[in-house]
Amino acid sequence: MASSRPVSVCIIMLFLCLAHSACHALQITVHDTECVYENVEYEGDLVTGNYVVIDHEHFWTEDHPGIDFSVTAPSGLVVLSHQGTSGEKFEFRAPKAGPYKFCFHNKVGSPEDVAFYAHVGHIPNDHDLAKDEHLDPVNVKIAELREALEAISSEQQYLRARDLRHRRTAESTQKRLLGYTAAEYLALILASLSQVLLIRRMFSKRVGYISI
Repeated sequence: MASSRPVSVCIIMLFLCLAHSACHALQITVHDTECVYENVEYEGDLVTGNYVVIDHEHFWTEDHPGIDFSVTAPSGLVVLSHQGTSGEKFEFRAPKAGPYKFCFHNKVGSPEDVAFYAHVGHIPNDHDLAKDEHLDPVNVKIAELREALEAISSEQQYLRARDLRHRRTAESTQKRLLGYTAAEYLALILASLSQVLLIRRMFSKRVGYISI
């Protein structure tokens, strides 16, 4: 029983770390340009995340310009930029502490919904251990385990968002196919009625004969 108590304590500490970890998952409607801010407490922290454009009524074609994505550091430096994409994963080391700006730019007139997820991970290093006497290697291992679990959670969120996008795209394609099919049947019915009326009109004409 005594050996199980440290394990239980570690599990509780792990869940407390997860509860206090900096991560956000949200859905943004982008009309033109929308930005989200995330604070990074320590220089050199690893910032990871992903975003997926989820379509509504607008069906994306091959010539669709996509969504532009950029991350700006507190100093104004653009640390990350994606052009014309429907979704990507991202990862970078924060060059300095402070608020980071994540911006989406929509090039088309119709609004687009974007599923966005960001996480700021911090693992204590030797320098932190030297400064804080309350830190020990167990805390470092817990932080590493927390980040590993966070990476799995981020991947699951990304896959769910892409699955939702694909499902909505399939539903939009199905609606279009049903519309095209209904239009074809309507055109066929109109063409058949026109032919029937034309044939009846031709046979309804009286032909006169000259008797000898």
